[in-house]
Amino acid sequence: MARPAKTGQIVSGTGAQSRARPRGRFVFQLELDVHGAEGDDCAELPMFLRIARAVARDARSGRLPKGSLLPSSRELATTLRVHRNTVLAAYRELTAEGFIQSTHGKGTFIAPELPEIKPRRFHTTASAAPQDRSRPGFAFEASPPPLYATIPRGALALYGGVPDTRLVPREAFGRAYRRGLRSRVDYLSYGDPLGDESLRKALAEMLRTARGLSVTGDDILLTRGSQMAIAVLGRLLLKPGDVIAVESLGYQPAWRALTAFGATLRTVPVDAHGLSVEALAELCEREPVRAVYVTPHHQYPTTVTMSAGRRMALLELAKKKRFAILEDDYDHEFHYEGRPVLPLASADDAGVVLYIGTLSKVLAPGLRLGYMIAPPAVQQAAAAVRFDIDRQGDRLTERAIAELLEDGELQRHVWRAKRVYQARRDHCVALLRDTFGELMEVETPSGGMALWVRFDRSIDVAALANEAAKRGVLFQSGHLFVQGNRAIPHARIGYGCLNEAEMREAVTRLRKAVNAVRKG
Repeated sequence: MARPAKTGQIVSGTGAQSRARPRGRFVFQLELDVHGAEGDDCAELPMFLRIARAVARDARSGRLPKGSLLPSSRELATTLRVHRNTVLAAYRELTAEGFIQSTHGKGTFIAPELPEIKPRRFHTTASAAPQDRSRPGFAFEASPPPLYATIPRGALALYGGVPDTRLVPREAFGRAYRRGLRSRVDYLSYGDPLGDESLRKALAEMLRTARGLSVTGDDILLTRGSQMAIAVLGRLLLKPGDVIAVESLGYQPAWRALTAFGATLRTVPVDAHGLSVEALAELCEREPVRAVYVTPHHQYPTTVTMSAGRRMALLELAKKKRFAILEDDYDHEFHYEGRPVLPLASADDAGVVLYIGTLSKVLAPGLRLGYMIAPPAVQQAAAAVRFDIDRQGDRLTERAIAELLEDGELQRHVWRAKRVYQARRDHCVALLRDTFGELMEVETPSGGMALWVRFDRSIDVAALANEAAKRGVLFQSGHLFVQGNRAIPHARIGYGCLNEAEMREAVTRLRKAVNAVRKG
């Protein structure tokens, strides 16, 4: 029978094979491990995890054989100069992972059977090549990068249509959010796929007042942004072989969502009066059109407003040819010249318009709140599709925003933001004209948060976008809005998310990029 371990020893093994191991050496190595001798790879980990990983590593390597007696938590804490609770937490972690076992009155030991730490290989042969996990083992179609990329630190983004989140009434939103958490209603649980009822009712009131839409809360389906509403409708309405008509300059992420299930895309020309309804009618004579996706209020990306005559003609054509109109009214609130034009949906007496809106521009894109209005049968079918994709939205956020609407805080924010964005529009237009002169043609839009500018033909706009990105200023080249990414001499320049000083710096960098491209 093995003799009890003397102070300063660790006993490993059992029975006659037990042997003593100097505890001091183990603790010395453990100190080196947890205090950084292994490098900085674990420097950000909590101390209890660093201790647990060091012990587990020693157990796997055999430095601590199976059955080895570990120091008590008090003794190890003293030696490592940490709180005893830290060691206890490390031991609990090791116990949960199966590396150690504790026996009351006897101590804590390395487990006789260590956990499996490597994934098993099935049906392997000695000649099998190691798996390359950098590439999938199946076929799939890659998608292009997002239209709005992550903004690097220090970069200035001239992305069109992006609001300034610094304007968001954060304190009011925070109070509303906290009240939702304290509510008797459990907003953290499952809810209606249509969305929070109070927000749908508040939105309906806003849409009746500001946009002339005769709707109630029962007519609204909340989504995670307008992009989700477009994707849901694409899945619901379109099947392989169906034709979806879109504006020839437009929002490609929407196009991809609408054709994801096999529909065929057809582009229709856009001019200073919006989508050409005459060209759309000619397309309808050539082949059946299932739906048309349009942005009539501020055409994306050119910002032009569809004329009243074309609006009426489009509604009549849809009624006659029985196709759906997907109306994306993405920034209705921000119209600066005269009264905003009412949506197509406000004049729809045939049930052909599916209306899509968002609060991303009103508040912040990160809140991911959009909505759609559709005839009851379509809305219920869309809710079922949404349930399959996402189940429901963020009930707590929806309730908080409903409170902002009910209290009038959201409306006041829109009025404040509208004045800010109009001033920024005027500043940006003047700054670009003064800086670039004849090299850039700039029209002043009636609303929105972006400009559609035309560069001189001597400038390769896609190359300019790359050069500008190197200098820390980001904008969207016109080719991003054309089917097939065909090069055009245009760009979409946003002015919403930068103040005047930031805008001046961004334009200065852009001018240097233009000089570099023209020299090349």
